[in-house]
Amino acid sequence: MAGAACGIQLMLAALLNQSFGAYVAVLSEERGWSKTALSGAAALQSVESAIMGPVLGYFLDRFGPQGMIRLGICIFALGFIGLSQIDSLGGFYICAVLLAIGASLGGYFPLTVALIQWFERYRARALSLVSLGLALGGLLVPLVAWSMHHFGWRNTAMGSGVIALMVGLPLASVIRRRPQDHGETVDGLPPAPALSAGEALDGRPTQTEFTASQALRTQAFWLLAMGHAMALLVVTAVNVHGITHMKEGLGYSVPQAALAIMLMTVGQLAGVGLGLLLGDKYDKRYVAALCMLGHAVGLLLLTYATSPLEVAAFALLHGVAWGLCGPFMQAIRADYFGRNAIGIILGLSAVVTALGQIGGPMVAGILADLTGNYRSGFTVLALAAACGSVLFLLARPPVLPVTVTR
Repeated sequence: MAGAACGIQLMLAALLNQSFGAYVAVLSEERGWSKTALSGAAALQSVESAIMGPVLGYFLDRFGPQGMIRLGICIFALGFIGLSQIDSLGGFYICAVLLAIGASLGGYFPLTVALIQWFERYRARALSLVSLGLALGGLLVPLVAWSMHHFGWRNTAMGSGVIALMVGLPLASVIRRRPQDHGETVDGLPPAPALSAGEALDGRPTQTEFTASQALRTQAFWLLAMGHAMALLVVTAVNVHGITHMKEGLGYSVPQAALAIMLMTVGQLAGVGLGLLLGDKYDKRYVAALCMLGHAVGLLLLTYATSPLEVAAFALLHGVAWGLCGPFMQAIRADYFGRNAIGIILGLSAVVTALGQIGGPMVAGILADLTGNYRSGFTVLALAAACGSVLFLLARPPVLPVTVTR
């Protein structure tokens, strides 16, 4: 399951998440559409995540992930096939929404919920494997850029839709709902004998289980969600505008900028490797806080770069922070709130984190149209990310409310 989840995430990242900026750069030049307008398509994707997140969480908790992932991959492929035929900004928006819905139904969210159900001791490491797929997908961005250069963006989009069906559907069949539904146990451990209340097989406290309403009433839920949103300000802004900034602001070609994205992916791989190595050994909120500073410094390096060395430093620093922190942000929620309602809890968190997904590209795009470059927008986002580190430091483990019965 972890391998299949890695493969699906690799496909989604290579074709969309980390290649979307290449489409933005090409369409901005070919069609003359403004950066604000193109950022609006990315914002629509995030609005979709905010609206659908709680609903998807409810259905994942109730029915499991496999059927949802299959449906998502089909919609994702349809979005790319439609993108290959568009001639208007409205058509681009429609296809962007289809791609977003497909990625939501078939991507990181349901894959994360599925693996959380199967892992506890090595949860952060299992989720790091999903992020490994995200990072490996970035290595294929130069291939997507090469395809656009030689075959055109339309043919590249059509081919992406076909690849999504051929690769995604077989991998989706591997994903399962919960271990107990298949005669298995969490972490693959032998079934635990009867134990006294509050004790697990190894003497550790049993997992605390919050309901969604109980989680919403904790300070930790909101601090984690807002900190995650701050990280996504930088991640989504770079994904949407990074290639355009390197092309227009720093003077690189699209293939050269794609190489910088590939180097960022090398950093991601290093970050994922650190996550696999560190796993659940250290307090995840401290790791997340450190990564937020990495995002901030990295984006400032990209913003004011005067040499390829500074661009390379951005790519590695931002990539390591992204690869290390992403899985930890989801694992810490499962550590704090348990597995029973994790789907709806992650879905409700997505409503808050969508603010970062929407705000990052929009702030960067609007300020770039107003000022003629990305410097002011990227600087604002970098400072916001630095502030986000404080939110993670304040997000202490919540205490489950005591129910008083009479």
